Amino acid sequence: MDLRLKALGVHLFTATGSVLSMLALLAAVEGEWSTMFGWLIVALVVDGVDGPLARRYRVKENWQTHDGVLMDLIIDYLTYVFIPAFALFKSGLLNGWTGWLCIIAIVYGSVIYFADTRMKTRDNSFSGFPACWNMVVLVLFALKPHFWVIAIIVVALTVAMFLPVKFIHPVRTERWRAISLPMTAAWVVFAGWAIAVGFHPQSWALWGLVVTSLWLMLAGAVQQLIPANVPPQRSA
Repeated sequence: MDLRLKALGVHLFTATGSVLSMLALLAAVEGEWSTMFGWLIVALVVDGVDGPLARRYRVKENWQTHDGVLMDLIIDYLTYVFIPAFALFKSGLLNGWTGWLCIIAIVYGSVIYFADTRMKTRDNSFSGFPACWNMVVLVLFALKPHFWVIAIIVVALTVAMFLPVKFIHPVRTERWRAISLPMTAAWVVFAGWAIAVGFHPQSWALWGLVVTSLWLMLAGAVQQLIPANVPPQRSA
């Protein structure tokens, strides 16, 4: 197949995220949280796959009339931020005036973060929490911590979006990728498991989500604390 058609195919594949976001939103409006998260997980998988495909088929060169990065950001805002924030409030996990303030902080802070040209670091990690509220809210649905614990987590992560703290990109951050990729795959499996059992509090999936989430959240900060071993250059 012609490279241009393959590049177009990648764009069309990325665009399916908009359909998945609509399906997730319709489920959220009906309070069908497991269905909503199911669609969001599928959207997350699409988002994880389309990047490597875009680089493989060099979409910027082979189909220049469409901006895949812009398309990706639009869909990410819907699936990573807007719909999870809606679900967090409407589910009752974080409602009232505190809930209002928190979800406004999520959607407002995230759009500022997404527009920041400094959001990526040299090693393709993220500078600041990368607004992955879809993953955070799913874990909160699974664990159902106290109202104030949820509020503190939301405030802390919103602030963390604008701090010089590194968060790994599971696919593009090369350091420790041999661990990060399996951890990400495991997170998706545990998330699917938790959704399938209706976020049952006795499910082992909850422990899997906690362990994998801690790695994905903290690995970047640990990398900042532990410098990479760079082999010394030989003198001429």
